[in-house]
Amino acid sequence: MENLWAPWRIDYILSKKPAGCIFCDKPAENRDEENLILYRGKYNFLIMNAFPYNNGHMMVVPYRHTSQLSGWAPEAQQEMMELADLCVELLKRTMHPDGFNLGINMGLVAGAGVADHIHLHVVPRWNGDTNFMPVLSDTRVISEGLKATFLKLREGLRER
Repeated sequence: MENLWAPWRIDYILSKKPAGCIFCDKPAENRDEENLILYRGKYNFLIMNAFPYNNGHMMVVPYRHTSQLSGWAPEAQQEMMELADLCVELLKRTMHPDGFNLGINMGLVAGAGVADHIHLHVVPRWNGDTNFMPVLSDTRVISEGLKATFLKLREGLRER
């Protein structure tokens, strides 16, 4: 069994959170690049994770503030899956990962950093990306800066 170690996430989990909901507030602003919003759909948007498990870690987030999968319009659910597929296609084309983890953490106990606004994680994986650094020195190895990855992915979206 492989593990995807992310011990630095505890800093985010335990940190004081700003008032409001980041997944409601960020798309309401007109600062997509600063907020790492890559794409806006009708019901959902794509945003890069500011605390990534790996380079290219993105999330598909509904505009509607909800913590549940139930009660969605079928079109919104369908768009979420279409955007997850877009993430996978984009990452394959621009970053060439060997695999992916896709998942939704519902509730704090399940690891949700923002428990009251559901979101789907798309995490690219490479053979050998679980290394000893987080275990031995509480250090993660992210080989490319968040801004450089954002620009690469945004350009990849323009090319499709």
